[in-house]
Amino acid sequence: MQHIKISPGKALAEQAEIGHNRWHPDIPELTSVKPGEEIILECLDFLDAQIKDNDSANDVRDVDLTRAHPLTGPVHVEGAEPGDILVVDLLDINYVTPIGFSGVFAKNNGGSFLVDHFPEADKAIWNLKGKYATSRHIPGVRIGAMLHPGLIGTLPSHELLREWNRREDVLVKKGQANPPHKDTAVLRGVSGADFDRMASEAARTVPPREHGGNLDIKNLTVGTRIYFPVYVKGAGLSLGDLHFSQGDGEISFCGAIEMDGAAHLGFDLIKGGMAKYGITSPIYVPGRHDVRYDQWLTFTGISVENDVNHYLDATVAYKQACLATIDYITRVTELNASQAYMLLTAAPVEGRYGGVVDLPNASASLALPTGIFDTNILPQGALNEAAHYGRPGVRCTLS
Repeated sequence: MQHIKISPGKALAEQAEIGHNRWHPDIPELTSVKPGEEIILECLDFLDAQIKDNDSANDVRDVDLTRAHPLTGPVHVEGAEPGDILVVDLLDINYVTPIGFSGVFAKNNGGSFLVDHFPEADKAIWNLKGKYATSRHIPGVRIGAMLHPGLIGTLPSHELLREWNRREDVLVKKGQANPPHKDTAVLRGVSGADFDRMASEAARTVPPREHGGNLDIKNLTVGTRIYFPVYVKGAGLSLGDLHFSQGDGEISFCGAIEMDGAAHLGFDLIKGGMAKYGITSPIYVPGRHDVRYDQWLTFTGISVENDVNHYLDATVAYKQACLATIDYITRVTELNASQAYMLLTAAPVEGRYGGVVDLPNASASLALPTGIFDTNILPQGALNEAAHYGRPGVRCTLS
């Protein structure tokens, strides 16, 4: 079985030609597999080895985001043709080095979902040991493993890439999407005039698209089967941005517990599957080897912000649920607001939209697993608390 390795601590441009950090159909294959074969792909952390194990957030503050998402691949799958479905099994995922990180990007460099409330950069370093993560920067918390790829996808066709650029160019001009940034593009095995052409038209990896990409779905854990549309011959699967754990929404953007990791993958094909099943973007069956918590404290939000009623705005509602959770954590623990914010992006919180039809207010909720805390965080003083909730501070189990 093939095993593609990285050199931890070195940027993608310094690696032994392991991959790319842009999407383009002409990127040469890294390796090839047949349906039924397996491969192990090691991946750098999503910020390309820029974040260091120290107590300063300056590296997050000053990070070069145009280098984000060094990907390992593309993997050519023999027999794959446009219109097929590529079946990928996530057989195993683990960390390569026992250190991870999460953080908050500064308002003038990336920002975050709650940027108006948290404009300054911050950082948490996580120690990864077995199936748990702890951090000296967020004490009193232990998070169980929910290992998954933040980013995994197939190569776009030329036609699809042109469509991405057409529709996103409108947003680039408004500052709402990312231009190619040719100067920091890494395209393994491409040079000269071909590099100049491809780097100027290749798509950045930050947003998810029809091919998959940066989906940031925490439930793509070990045991997951993903069905990808195939847009080019060989499919061209790449992945990166591996996470030890993540909350729904990855709300701080420098989110999850980011890590250098290795993914063990299996492959199969469904010929003509796109037309047969009407699939033009990935679908998946989630794995069962993730963390299991048996008690949650859920916070709600509605689409009202700063005394303004936003019409059925589910994003505003989710913001309010997040802010309510952060405020509560600061009241029942010794964590400050920034630490609580980083916790929500790293722990496997469950985000849900409630009603999106009850005008004028949309509703959303955020469920916090109480078992990640060393102490009981439930509101105290309720009658028969033990009878209703069992043992306070119960921990999680891993399947």
